[in-house]
Amino acid sequence: MLISAIVAISQNNVIGRDGHLPWHLSADLKRFKAITTGHSIVLGRKNYDDIGRPLPNRTNYVLTRNPAFEAPGCVVCGNLSQAIESARAAHETECFIIGGAAVYREAMPLVQKLYVTRVLADVDGDVLFPEWGEGWHKVSEEKFEADEKNDYPTVFEVWER
Repeated sequence: MLISAIVAISQNNVIGRDGHLPWHLSADLKRFKAITTGHSIVLGRKNYDDIGRPLPNRTNYVLTRNPAFEAPGCVVCGNLSQAIESARAAHETECFIIGGAAVYREAMPLVQKLYVTRVLADVDGDVLFPEWGEGWHKVSEEKFEADEKNDYPTVFEVWER
């Protein structure tokens, strides 16, 4: 099973502000949906709380240390390893790490493919994407301009190692 991460990152490495995305990027949301639909996604409890529901047509693995936490329509896991093993046992071909920062930080050593929306702006925020480590190479990129549905210009990138 391929372990991938998908994230939107500003030029100054911001991925969040006050528990939310610090931008509106319609093209990024459409890309996220197209790439992750039909696959497993792994997200932290805070990220789940921000979204407020399971994302449709995906198996949602929510990570929390609270054994009493309930997320209807999701699989609640106590740790990242449990979520990945559950996805593997379900014969998933690709499992996506979708955040937040603590989940990305823990997962990055395992991630083989990275889908990045590079937000071409410095953005105020309090959540940063962790260091990637070495050995990555860019396999594709596509540029998009800002418009009425996208706050900033972006570059969609795919990285592998």
